[in-house]
Amino acid sequence: MSNSLPTRPNLDHLREQAKDLLSEYRAGNAVALSQFSEHLPAANGLSPAEIAQKGFALSDAQSIVARKLGFVSWPKLVKHVETLRSIEGTWNFTSLEVEGSRFPEGAYKNSTLIIDGDQFKMISPEANYEGKCAISADTAPYTIDIHFTEGPEAGNSSFGIWEFDGRELKICLGLTGFARPTAFVTTPGSGHALETLRRGQVQEIEGLEGELDCVPCEPEDIGSFRQVTTELEKIQGEWNPLSIVKDGMALPSQFIVDGKRVLVGTETTVSFGGKTFMQALTRVDANQSPVAVDYLLTEGASQGKIQAGIMEWDGDLLRVCFAEPGGKRPVAFDAPFGSGFTLTVWRRSK
Repeated sequence: MSNSLPTRPNLDHLREQAKDLLSEYRAGNAVALSQFSEHLPAANGLSPAEIAQKGFALSDAQSIVARKLGFVSWPKLVKHVETLRSIEGTWNFTSLEVEGSRFPEGAYKNSTLIIDGDQFKMISPEANYEGKCAISADTAPYTIDIHFTEGPEAGNSSFGIWEFDGRELKICLGLTGFARPTAFVTTPGSGHALETLRRGQVQEIEGLEGELDCVPCEPEDIGSFRQVTTELEKIQGEWNPLSIVKDGMALPSQFIVDGKRVLVGTETTVSFGGKTFMQALTRVDANQSPVAVDYLLTEGASQGKIQAGIMEWDGDLLRVCFAEPGGKRPVAFDAPFGSGFTLTVWRRSK
């Protein structure tokens, strides 16, 4: 199986997916039963009625979440996500060695590596590099595959090994066209580079603002969240939910029947059963297509972060698709499994 994790995997989010799946299964939801049939070995070959009678547990739902993302088990998924998140952040170089030659400090002291989920950006006085990295914690040593998307190496790939002792990150990479190293050493003609890094001070880097959880997410132009534009005037008032799809899972109607969304000025409040789930300042940009909407969260654990989304409305119907706090804006009105997106449809309250 190939791993297909969202860009910034979150264990709490994945646990909630498993709980939602289990609830749907226990309610006899046909889609949930089909997921058990397709992804859980113990349910393979059973009829929907037989699967419903089996009384599968949360651990089975977790196994399904893991298998859908390309992992053989829930513990393997947990280990992978925990390992990936452990090396996120901003890193400064403490040493650099290429093909047996150790570089002087001046050659790398102004270089910074930023790791954000499966994305990275390396900033140096000579050039900037961006791309994606795929790690594995199932081998000894751990492996890393780097695919460059921006910068001088765009389109190329490097394969390496890495280790992290809680303080120091060490990466040994094969340069473009060279094989993966098997040890943390370089020799003349090996085509290998050895980097040693330590966590640095968080800084905002052009092109990555808002993309790292540790970068302050409150925008400098907060005034734009206080402006009631023509677009916002069109969706003022109270709205009731018609459907909500969260990361590929449609919430049952009984969960949303008493929900409401209220926009007063630029302040949006979403509640279910009288309990507030989101409070945010709202900004809409109709110059983008689809229309862009940003929510600056003002309450809760993600206070100060932005949820980026898209929206469209037609009279009394409003459709909004948005990412998790700090996530990248969706480009379509879809919330497939593993995307972290939520797609909501609302009708104006009479």
